[in-house]
Amino acid sequence: MSRQLTRRISCSTALAFTFLMLLLSPQVRASGITRWLTQTVYVPLYSHIYADERYRNKPFNLTATLSIRNTDPENGLILQNVDYYDSEGKLLKKYLGKPVTIAPLASTRFIVQESESKGGSGAKFIVIWTAAKPVVEPIIESVMIGTKLQQGISFLSRGRVIAGESAD
Repeated sequence: MSRQLTRRISCSTALAFTFLMLLLSPQVRASGITRWLTQTVYVPLYSHIYADERYRNKPFNLTATLSIRNTDPENGLILQNVDYYDSEGKLLKKYLGKPVTIAPLASTRFIVQESESKGGSGAKFIVIWTAAKPVVEPIIESVMIGTKLQQGISFLSRGRVIAGESAD
């Protein structure tokens, strides 16, 4: 085999390898975003926590906000259920009487007041949403905040998909 032919094969192999690496890179894969038709999302929420060593068994009550953000710039999604459960898995409240549409790039929120302590430290939301057309996965999270005396606590918790149907 001639040297010139060997160089061409080496160059072709290098180009093919580079192309393959580009295809597998995160920047290229990002354009292939998974779209969904429906999801059931488990969102941890804390109506209280235990934050002070001196008061180990005394809860520090928190106000919690469930935030649902439609990240799709073109299509809306429909909230079917937003249900609040306590630490033992008992349904405490259904937040929706009928389905609610969230427009493209819009968001909504549901609040659990600080005075509501029935949920406990293991409270959670189950959110079920659907879409007429495939949509980019929404951001669903809970934000907890509490202040007592001169102490303030805030943190968030991301939802986790526990069931769903992707359009891909």
